[in-house]
Amino acid sequence: MNKTIGILAHVDAGKTTFSEQLLYHTNSVKHRGRVDHQDAFLDSHGIERARGITVFADQGMFTFGNSHYTIIDTPGHVDFSPEMERGVQAMDYAIIIISAVEGIEGHTETVWELLRKHHIPTFFFINKTDRVGANVEQVIEDIRLQFTKDVLDLTKGNYEEVAEFIAERDEELLNDYLDHGYEEKTWLATMRRLINENQLFPCTSGSALQDIGIESFLQLLEQLTETNYTNDAPFSGRVYKIRYDEKGTRLTFIKALSGQLKVRDELPYGDLVEKVTQIRKYNGNQYKPVTEVCAGELFAVAGLTNAQVGDGIGQLIEKATYEMQPTLKSKVTFEEKVHVKEALNYFNILDAEDPSLNVTWEEALQEIHLHVMGKIQLEVLQIVVEDRFGLTVTFEEPEILYKETIVSPVIGYGHFEPLKHYAEVHLKIEPNERNRGITFKSACHADDLTVGNQNLIRHHLFEREHHGLLTGSPLTDVNITLITGRAHEKHTHGGDFREATFRALRQGLEKATNILLEPIYQFKIKVDVDQMGHVLSDIQKAHGTFDTPQTEGEKVFITGIAPVATFMDYSSQLASFTGGRGTMTLSIAGYERCHNEVEVIERLSYNKNADPLYTSSSVFCAKGAGYTVQWDEAEAKMHCLK
Repeated sequence: MNKTIGILAHVDAGKTTFSEQLLYHTNSVKHRGRVDHQDAFLDSHGIERARGITVFADQGMFTFGNSHYTIIDTPGHVDFSPEMERGVQAMDYAIIIISAVEGIEGHTETVWELLRKHHIPTFFFINKTDRVGANVEQVIEDIRLQFTKDVLDLTKGNYEEVAEFIAERDEELLNDYLDHGYEEKTWLATMRRLINENQLFPCTSGSALQDIGIESFLQLLEQLTETNYTNDAPFSGRVYKIRYDEKGTRLTFIKALSGQLKVRDELPYGDLVEKVTQIRKYNGNQYKPVTEVCAGELFAVAGLTNAQVGDGIGQLIEKATYEMQPTLKSKVTFEEKVHVKEALNYFNILDAEDPSLNVTWEEALQEIHLHVMGKIQLEVLQIVVEDRFGLTVTFEEPEILYKETIVSPVIGYGHFEPLKHYAEVHLKIEPNERNRGITFKSACHADDLTVGNQNLIRHHLFEREHHGLLTGSPLTDVNITLITGRAHEKHTHGGDFREATFRALRQGLEKATNILLEPIYQFKIKVDVDQMGHVLSDIQKAHGTFDTPQTEGEKVFITGIAPVATFMDYSSQLASFTGGRGTMTLSIAGYERCHNEVEVIERLSYNKNADPLYTSSSVFCAKGAGYTVQWDEAEAKMHCLK
């Protein structure tokens, strides 16, 4: 039975040490590595060993009982959350490591919410019980209070407590118990089902460093987990990682969800068909080539050049979506002697491996820009670029990533008719639900525009981000309806509808009321009751809002939202005036109206009429030559309105 287990935690909770123990106890490694000794098996990258943190989601393999396990050791630092989230979608089960001393920390809550979103069955391991100040009972109580009441402590092996807990959640089992007594197989089967349905979250405790509680946890993991993958079906899988090896070979990491895959098999990707030339199974940074793999396994293939992270492969066509999106952007700077396009090629490789970087090339400025989660990520990127490509770069101070939308519906018109070209597009653009993004539908009759051309317009609307008029930031939260359009039997060529579509969109924005959006945090702060006033005052100063505070004994929990721009450094302030006892969880909660819109617009100084990628004017043809009509005069000349 193939099982993929994710190991997740806040940074320094002991996640990598726990993973090392699992590998050691199952004879997968001969030596138990330690993060502080810089010899952890799964922290194989030099930067991870030097910094003592996990940056890349690497995997290890072991066999225990009747199961073959692949474990994914994920980053614990918030700056590498996108890497962690990509690993989550390959997991069958997750283990959250929590320090018995520090308890639930900021990133722990982010991990928990992400696992709930993807419905990943979850175990808890409370680590560092050998440390002074360890309090397992308090951590379990905090899990019940902040995460779920369905956590069950299995460390003590209290049969009566377990029986009562399970019976409360399964009346049929309770009746069977009263009639026939305890039957181990029945109870274990019920526990496995409840775990898989996210109605039961087993918890044990121990010390990964001192090897306490690891073997018993392994036994529980084997008893209480099961997967049901089938090989008797066409192959399907999900891409969860892209890497380039030291020889420059592009490797596509896939989780097989059904069927089997062999070397030389062909896989469709859109209109393309690509052949698998090699299959590798990785254990740390080591791999062995294999000729075939089956459902439930994680592996890398060579030969696929177009698949992207999140793509479905084979019979699976649905693309995964990711919540952990950066809210900062930065410009890459390098020495004048460096060839810009060579540097761009290197950053495009990094972009394929980490799509959240969203590497862009500003042709007019001859600049490379990218998106990041925080300053630690930039420091790591700087080292990665030098180590892998021999390129010395620096990054400018990160700036907030803004977005734009509209507040009232408009109709945009676009016409593109230079000599021997022709396309016209009419779009209705309406405000969408906040954080919904851009959606599209067609109300155009096939008699006016073929279905193929309608699909072409849809494709162009989603092929890239579109610039707003206020700051040139990405357009979002609009619903676009194709009303009508027109093509010419002889003169419509490839690219004509792209021109007409972009001009229609831009012309509509010119007529709309545009607003600026900024990223916001959802926060959860825990402090002493007497510190509540200080925190509430700080939230208001930061242009945030808060819910009614909830008190629990001498502590108070404060939840709410605040702009990233004003709240991104608040953790250090909180630590200062609470003496390090206050805790805060931050998670990106989407975008809302910018609190200082006028100031930001003035500072960014975007000139909508000088954007090389967009124009709101249309092009018409008269007397054998094309001529330009400005946006505010174009509507009167549209052919579909005559």
